[in-house]
Amino acid sequence: MKKIKIGLMIFDIILGLLLLYTWEDRQYTETIGRPENSVLEVNTEELPPESKKIALTFDDGPHFRYTEELLDGLKARDVPATFFVTGEHAALHPDIIRRINKEGHLIGNHTYSHIQLTKSNSRLFREELIKTNQILEELIGEEITYVRPPYGSWDKNLEKDLNMIPVLWTVDPQDWRIADAAQIAASVVNQTEENDIILMHDYFDASIDAALQIVDTLQGEGYVFVTVEELLFD
Repeated sequence: MKKIKIGLMIFDIILGLLLLYTWEDRQYTETIGRPENSVLEVNTEELPPESKKIALTFDDGPHFRYTEELLDGLKARDVPATFFVTGEHAALHPDIIRRINKEGHLIGNHTYSHIQLTKSNSRLFREELIKTNQILEELIGEEITYVRPPYGSWDKNLEKDLNMIPVLWTVDPQDWRIADAAQIAASVVNQTEENDIILMHDYFDASIDAALQIVDTLQGEGYVFVTVEELLFD
């Protein structure tokens, strides 16, 4: 009988040790964390949304009135844009060119007189690019690298010859022929996707209103506006 009691005591001691070991092992696992191959839950609401870059560009300016209105609106929204200006208009409105540059926008070449490149005028086209570069560089003290050829007509030989990069577009609402700002804005918003380059003109009243509507709407959809340089090379 005495042997049985001793045996039961030994059993109780062993059982107690096993339970204690199991409990300590569980506590250790919960304190250190999950095994390496487990999946951790992440609160995605705390992560910033992925930005989608797009570039807003304006041709033909600067206009003595509309470009300044556009700059006011872009400044209020902290949005950079790219302005492809003609040498003729830049020479007429040097203060606006300086303001465009001072406020962090990118300035590009759009020829001197908005000439379209053809087989018969390639020499004149080249001369207009050089003349416009000289005007702009004198005004802002920076080399002009980017060019938007009117109507998209371009000769790749000019890239090496003049050390310039042509910039075309992926979204064109043809704002120059539409007087309805809401219609222009809807056209752009419906077409635009990440990394798009939007073509507009800072030479029409409706285009300025539309551009700011576009900015407000697309920013609300998570798009971030950058210059074409940032879009192409960052």
